[in-house]
Amino acid sequence: MTTASSAEAETLTLDVLLHRALAGELGPDPRTRRVSVAFTTSQAARHDGRRGGYRNEVLSLRLGRAVGSCSVEPGALPAGTVDDCAGADVAGLLAHPLLPVRVAALDAYLMDVLPHSRADGAQAVAVPAGTSIERSRARAKAVVDLLAVAPGGTVLVVGVVNSLLAELRARDITGLPCDLKGGTTEWGEPVATDALEAVAHCDAVLASGMTLGNETFDPLRRRALDRGKPLVMFAQTGSAVLPRFLGAGVTAVCAEPYPFFWLDGGPGTVHRYRAGTDSRSPAGAGGSGTEHRHPADDGGTL
Repeated sequence: MTTASSAEAETLTLDVLLHRALAGELGPDPRTRRVSVAFTTSQAARHDGRRGGYRNEVLSLRLGRAVGSCSVEPGALPAGTVDDCAGADVAGLLAHPLLPVRVAALDAYLMDVLPHSRADGAQAVAVPAGTSIERSRARAKAVVDLLAVAPGGTVLVVGVVNSLLAELRARDITGLPCDLKGGTTEWGEPVATDALEAVAHCDAVLASGMTLGNETFDPLRRRALDRGKPLVMFAQTGSAVLPRFLGAGVTAVCAEPYPFFWLDGGPGTVHRYRAGTDSRSPAGAGGSGTEHRHPADDGGTL
């Protein structure tokens, strides 16, 4: 299967992908599949030697052997969300009024249909055991390796992650931090809030999968495409969703399915994709039905 044509790149959106999944074009009828477990992971972190801390909250849905996830602002999910999701059929969750639920459901469904594997263009990269900072730095190297930016270049980083900014610095690449919450980085640099405007001032864009859950992914992808800027995604949110956009404005993806590196100190794996090497790209995500495989068919595991 090939990457997207220019026409597909213009028409593919998250809503289109959700519609295709609902229509059964990407795998088994979602009305026949039910989420067995729904849960949230709430994290607060404050590391020695760093000025501040941060909080994360992630909604995750278990479908068979797959887990799909979407990060949310802490406290943003209404009470009872996980109760509503547990036991629900996937079709209902793909049409849920809350976008994070739709994203997590799509992620779980696609992870179950086609887990990350070398046969589909994924390069498995080990994240060794260690402290949370050591593991964060190892992941940052795996992510930044996907950027084709020479020393002296500039990368817009959407979703501020200090380890990514530090890795760019180590390679003599300027990181332009951007986040809807604004603020400053660990080094006191101002954080921009308008990613669309900042695209004009960089050589490439590095963006978090969290953009899927806050409605900023499609506008950012279109802007990068219009400006001819490479867009690399690092994804805990939607790790099985974002490879579908390779060739449709997304240049590469570093996919990290649950459990994430910050959950324990043991070894883990991230999966790297580049446009042109992944059968999940839009040209292979239509209604032909030829790509459908369940994890049991290829021994895929989480």
